[in-house]
Amino acid sequence: MAGEIVKKNAPKPEVKPVAGAIPRAGGVLRSAATLFFFTFLILMGGAQANPVFAAAAKVIGARVAGDAERTRFVLDLDTQVKPAISGLARPFRLIVDLPEVEFKLPGGAGETGRGMVTTWRYGLFAPGKSRIVMDLSGPVSVDKTFFLPAVDDQPARLVIDLVKSSPDDFDAFVLSSRKQETVSSAKTAPKTDRLGEGAKKGDRPLIVLDPGHGGIDNGATGVGGTLEKAIVLDFANLLKQKLEKSGLYDVRLTREDDTFVSLSRRVEIGHELEADLFISIHADSVRRGRKLARGATVYTLSDKASDQLSEELAEVENMSDIIAGVELDEEPTDVTDILLDLAKRETRSFSNYFAKTLVTELKSAVRLINNPHRSAGFRVLKAHDVPSVLVELGYLSNEHDEKLLITEEWRERMANAMSDAIHGFFRPRLARQKGTLSQ
Repeated sequence: MAGEIVKKNAPKPEVKPVAGAIPRAGGVLRSAATLFFFTFLILMGGAQANPVFAAAAKVIGARVAGDAERTRFVLDLDTQVKPAISGLARPFRLIVDLPEVEFKLPGGAGETGRGMVTTWRYGLFAPGKSRIVMDLSGPVSVDKTFFLPAVDDQPARLVIDLVKSSPDDFDAFVLSSRKQETVSSAKTAPKTDRLGEGAKKGDRPLIVLDPGHGGIDNGATGVGGTLEKAIVLDFANLLKQKLEKSGLYDVRLTREDDTFVSLSRRVEIGHELEADLFISIHADSVRRGRKLARGATVYTLSDKASDQLSEELAEVENMSDIIAGVELDEEPTDVTDILLDLAKRETRSFSNYFAKTLVTELKSAVRLINNPHRSAGFRVLKAHDVPSVLVELGYLSNEHDEKLLITEEWRERMANAMSDAIHGFFRPRLARQKGTLSQ
């Protein structure tokens, strides 16, 4: 199920000759009808050739063969596609970018590898672009890449042959492919088109809701198969509707569909929009204490994790970019600017205040984990000028939480409680604005 993304395509209309389609009338009528008929055929043929109307290619099989010296990765497809191959080091990864394709692979595909490919994953990376990320046991070289056309009952095949390499050679390969990858990655994070409607509307508080994961990054998978990326996007849309219905806020999403957005880009979105509050929404899975970890949790940023569970979750969430095959941004050096330091302190103070307000509202609405306000070094919360929290709706590693997360009644209670907390957080500001307007 991991990485399974299905794109439904409208079937192409069939053109069949119909007896009596051209009426037996005068020459003008017959000529007009004949002209219309053949024009229709030409247009339909053109539509099938036009990529706008063409169905996405289907990946119907995949396998890895070989050993620690030479490894072959094979994709079975129903039509030829052109791959773009790049690399990322530390950890060693091979990135295969394709035009948007439909993956028709069995559940569990990619969870195990062979030879120099330890695991691999796949999915939608951006509109019009699919991606396969291979985790490697060490540095490799792409010996050759070729495409075999379909023959008889055999599907078309994309073949990538890898051979063992040295770290220096792999670094050189990464550098040579970085320029192309940088250009492609820029398309995954539009700065204005999808999110930007210019500056804030009036003086209403602007809230950014951040549904975690997306696209090739599925996030956690529940014990019953529920995907975190789908749960959190659905919930973010519900919360957005409730907040917008109040007429008090402008609300934006970091992603509106099943596409990937890097962690750094999510932070940038909050900063660029000058958000007054940033809420990252997740529903994670934990390795330790699976049956014990249950209930909603509110996290704020801290240089040191408040507990072991928080540290583990931060490590998992901070791996999103690695999972999706994105080059990691270097951590900024310690900032000595006293004004920026003061801004960060003030932002953390507001973040903690909202977290406490949110926990208070959630207590009467849903089940919370013990000590529900926790902290850790989540990269997505590192905007120095935007109050930010990360909300775990529940833990998909717990079957009881998973069942609740997909019920409409629970989602309504959770969204209402979060809306009330947001109203409480902004009440002083809204009251001041109302008083100013009434004067």
